[in-house]
Amino acid sequence: MTAPESLRAPARSGRPSLRHGQAPVVAVVAIGGALGATARYALSLHWPTPPGGFPWATFWTNVVGCAVIGVFMVVITDVWAAHRLVRPFFGTGVLGGFTTFSTYAVDIQKLVDHGRPAIGLTYLAATLLAALTAVWLASTATRRVLKWRQP
Repeated sequence: MTAPESLRAPARSGRPSLRHGQAPVVAVVAIGGALGATARYALSLHWPTPPGGFPWATFWTNVVGCAVIGVFMVVITDVWAAHRLVRPFFGTGVLGGFTTFSTYAVDIQKLVDHGRPAIGLTYLAATLLAALTAVWLASTATRRVLKWRQP
């Protein structure tokens, strides 16, 4: 007598274990994240925000990062069959470390704490609008350029 189908253990597929298969992904995300965060930190040192001032460095970091992810995603999905670690390294790691939701939230809190709630609200809305617009424009422009360059 055999066990019902729902109770049988799944057959091994021959793929590496989840732990072994995910270790390279975690490693490249960590390395990419360190690179992206270092670049963001260097930019914030080069372009500091005065107390109560608009955080331009973080704003432009997030907008540029979103534009780059728009281009990157079109390229790796529509054009280039990238190695399986490229997307986690660059998309999640580098760009995830470069762009920053946490600093964005802290910047808003600092503006409110310095008695600038209107600027904080403007920053909150402007970053969201600019970042979404950047990713849309960059991906649309990339697709158009790629279509135009096709023979």
